[in-house]
Amino acid sequence: MTSLFDSYRLGDLTLPNRVVMAPMTRVRATAEGLATPSMATYYAQRATAGLIVTEGVQPNVVGQSNPGTPGLHTEEQVAAWRPVTAAVHANGGRVFAQLMHGGRVSHPDTTGLQPVGPSAVPAVGDVFTPTGPQPVPVPRALDLAEVPEQAQSYAQAARRAVDAGFDGVELHGANGYLISQFLSSNANLRTDRYGGSVPNRIRFAVEAVSATVEAVGGARTGIRLSPGANFWGVEETEVLELYTELLSELARLDLAYVHLEATTGDETLLALRHVWPGTLVMNPVYPMGAKVTGRSDADRWLELGADLISFGRAFIANPDLVERLRTDLPIAPFDEATYYQGGDAGYLTYPAYQQTA
Repeated sequence: MTSLFDSYRLGDLTLPNRVVMAPMTRVRATAEGLATPSMATYYAQRATAGLIVTEGVQPNVVGQSNPGTPGLHTEEQVAAWRPVTAAVHANGGRVFAQLMHGGRVSHPDTTGLQPVGPSAVPAVGDVFTPTGPQPVPVPRALDLAEVPEQAQSYAQAARRAVDAGFDGVELHGANGYLISQFLSSNANLRTDRYGGSVPNRIRFAVEAVSATVEAVGGARTGIRLSPGANFWGVEETEVLELYTELLSELARLDLAYVHLEATTGDETLLALRHVWPGTLVMNPVYPMGAKVTGRSDADRWLELGADLISFGRAFIANPDLVERLRTDLPIAPFDEATYYQGGDAGYLTYPAYQQTA
């Protein structure tokens, strides 16, 4: 039986275990989108994970969703990331940058620009801004000629990520952000080649991934998906057909992995596992739900055919999560109040487990 602690070959990387640190927004970057020394310490503390996937990194200015998030669209941002990747590698780790274009989930107070999306349909909810939460505005629908430019932004950021020392990149195709908006049947009301039918709705995702593969290679490229989810008001029809066709197209590109969230039932997820011939990273618990992924969830999905298991919130308060899982040590609770508050409290202040007499 496959163990969570078996090694795994991922592209050109040998992972010492099958534990993946999932991407989690922590808003600790500077106002200029620069990574900080605290971020280097944070990721280095968690380098025993088989693979770290960073928080979402905006590929361009209009793609920034929240204030305090890092970017990969300037040379200064590339330089700021180098100490982070060097710290992870010095501690024996491997790290991919998650490339996250927020699309319509943004605000002019954050970027100075009107958000863009496949159609002029606003998201549902309030978005963080420098002055606090505000209703999400109506985005500007991308012109047909602009859509490939946004797809290329992932590839351009991927080149910068490799230059910054990352081992690869994960495109954020989940949770209601730009790629997810194009997959959607209610955020995407286009009548051109990017909207309507399933082949048209997957086109942006395939073009963004293809461009990234051309830029840095398939072995350095993954994508995260949330089939059937309803984040930020995004809805999807024909979920199984939509993701079956998407994964069939992506299978031609020899990607490092597909990262699925448990946002739909097991029957659909197992069908998609059957469709996808490559490495599958599984996030076994609904994101931001009441339940936090544990060892039993991981073991169950390894038995069901996943290759790697991603853990999110458990890594916040447990920098030594791999060892705690391996030796059945208690999992420390996290403080939700410090998720996004900035500073080192609730970021660098969680210790490794200390045995007491």
